[in-house]
Amino acid sequence: MADSLSDEKKSIKLTRAEIFLKGTIIALFLIIPSLSMFFLAWIFLDNLLQAIIIGGIVHFIAMGFSLKISKKFFIINQD
Repeated sequence: MADSLSDEKKSIKLTRAEIFLKGTIIALFLIIPSLSMFFLAWIFLDNLLQAIIIGGIVHFIAMGFSLKISKKFFIINQD
């Protein structure tokens, strides 16, 4: 009985290349919006502190979205 439970609980593991690829995509999803908003705010407002604050806010918003995306992105169908 213990063997049948362990067989059911086995999960398919991601390969190292898949982890690097998916991690890179999620990192780009985080970095591109926050850096672009930082530089745009710095150019238009001409104030570094305000640009840092705006870039940080956009970064945390993107982190919230990337958490939801990564949950869907890293799940492997066991069909």
